[in-house]
Parts: sequence; structure tokens; C-alpha cells
Amino acid sequence: MVAPAGSFFQEAALPEQRLVEGVAFPAVLVPSDAATAAGGGLDAFLDAVRSERASTVEPLLRGAGAVLLRGFPARAAADFDRAVDAFGYPELPYVGGAAPRSNVVGRVFTANESPPDQKIPFHHEMAQVPTFPAKLFFFCEVEPKSGGETPIVLSHYVYKRMKEKYPEFVEKLEKDGLIYTRVLGEGDDPSSPIGRGWHSTFLTRDRSIAEERAAKLGMKLEWTEDGVKTIMGPIPAVKWDESRGRKIWFNSMVAAYTGWKDARNDPVRAVTFGDGSPLPADVIAGCGEILEEECVAVPWRQGDTLLIDNWAVLHSRRSFEPPRRILASLCK
Repeated sequence: MVAPAGSFFQEAALPEQRLVEGVAFPAVLVPSDAATAAGGGLDAFLDAVRSERASTVEPLLRGAGAVLLRGFPARAAADFDRAVDAFGYPELPYVGGAAPRSNVVGRVFTANESPPDQKIPFHHEMAQVPTFPAKLFFFCEVEPKSGGETPIVLSHYVYKRMKEKYPEFVEKLEKDGLIYTRVLGEGDDPSSPIGRGWHSTFLTRDRSIAEERAAKLGMKLEWTEDGVKTIMGPIPAVKWDESRGRKIWFNSMVAAYTGWKDARNDPVRAVTFGDGSPLPADVIAGCGEILEEECVAVPWRQGDTLLIDNWAVLHSRRSFEPPRRILASLCK
């Protein structure tokens, strides 16, 4: 796709991009000559987002699954909040998610606050609950000293690779789905990548309200002295992307099996087939290898905004050397 004459945006190429089925992944937009001539201020950028979202940005997002906006004048959290608002997507409350994160300004939250030496495995955002964001934004307020990329991978391509390599496993997965089990304390534990406590998870300190909100998600709760066990599922692990007409690898299987580990949680028990039987470790490892082989990891630069279609793309986080501050916003 070529942006129309006079567009604020211009497509660009990066060394890290890869062609997947003939499409550059992720798509990259930088300021055009017209944007530079206009002075390239924040208000002009926001106006361009409003006027060109449907004609320029969304066709790229639909085709590529992710769009990186680089070199634009959104530089701080408040700028990012205004940019998200300019895109016009309704906000999705973070109810039922596992990551410890805190509100920064408006619709903007910190990304997962787990320690920098920890990797966060590939997942679709909130794939373990039935209500999940359709789109998510990440924004680099402070670029990492080293590492800290947010690798992304196309979900339908992962499904294709898994179906070819593990057909019997995928058949059972499609038939039975997955059950996710997580034990939560009351408060957040920032030392854990899944350390969000039940107060934050359900946005309440009242057990009865938590139970109501869990029930709406189809989640069962088993209360303990100092917390609660949440049981979600069976829930589909492969979904049908109606808009693109293809199956997608929509789950947090590898993330849960390899990464849902802390003082309360054993990752091997965190996710099972929908009939309760254990997942085979060798297939989980094989899936992890496929995810790494097919992913793209573009190093963050200060001011980068990454828009992800959560129906199309899984994401992860590599370990890093501080400082690093990545912000996020979830949209319906």
C-alpha cells in the first residue's frame, strides 16, 4: 500500500522486518515530506491520525497485523495518551489479566512490571479470558539500555506451522481447548510476571463482587486463607479470525506452561488440556521454538508506537538492562 499524495505518513523498511506470505511484517510508518513541511508538531500528528486512520493506518494493520510508527512527535506518556485517544478505539478495562501494571495517565498503563531479567513468553493479550482487547498499543517512553525488545509473531502462521508439525496435538487442542489455573494473592507482586493480585484483577476488594465479575468471565474461584485460585476454561486455544477468514493460534499456552511461575504457581499445572490431561512438554518446547523462529524483534527507540491487532499477532518481551519504560493501552 502506498500512502496518498500529501499524506502525513510514509511507509518505510527496517532491517528486522520479514516478508510473511509476501507481506512486510510489521508495517512501518514514518513522517512524510508533507509532515516535515508542516512542521511535524504533536497537534498536526494527532490531526493526521484522526483523518488518515481509516485510509492509511488501518489497511496496513489489516494486512500486516502490526504497525510501527517511528519518528513522530509523541514523546511522553501524556502525548501517547492523546495519540491513543485520537485513534478513536474504545478503551477495554483490564479485568481478568495477569500482569502487574499501574495507571500512568488517562488510558495509559505501564506494560508488565516484572523484573528486567525475566523474559515474558509469547501470548495474545488476555487470551485466557473470553473478553480480550481487539487492539493494543505499546509506546516507548524510555528506550532500553540494551535488550528489552517486544518480539511479535503472526498467529495464523504459528497455527499453520504447528498443524504441520504436531497434527494430533492440534486436533486434540481444537477439540478440548485449554484450562488455565492461577493462584492469586490479595495485593500485586511486582517480582512475578503474573503477580497481579485479586484486588487488581477484579478491580475490587469485595469477594462477592469479585465472584460476580469472575462469573461473567466464566471463571471459577476457590478462596484460600490469603488469596484465591482462579480456574478458567475449558476455553478455545484456536480461534477463527472472521475478518480474515483464517484460523489463529489464540492462546497463552507457552506463556503459562513456561512462565506462570512464582511462590504460588507451578507453571506445569497452570495450563492443561480442557479434559484436565497434562500438556506434553516436548510439544510445548517445539511450539516455543516455532514462535522464536518466526518472530520479529525491532529494537525500541524513544517515541516508538506499536499498534498490534490482537486477533493477528502474539507478543512477548525479552530481558533487558535498565532503564526501560514501555507503556500500553488496551482497546476494544
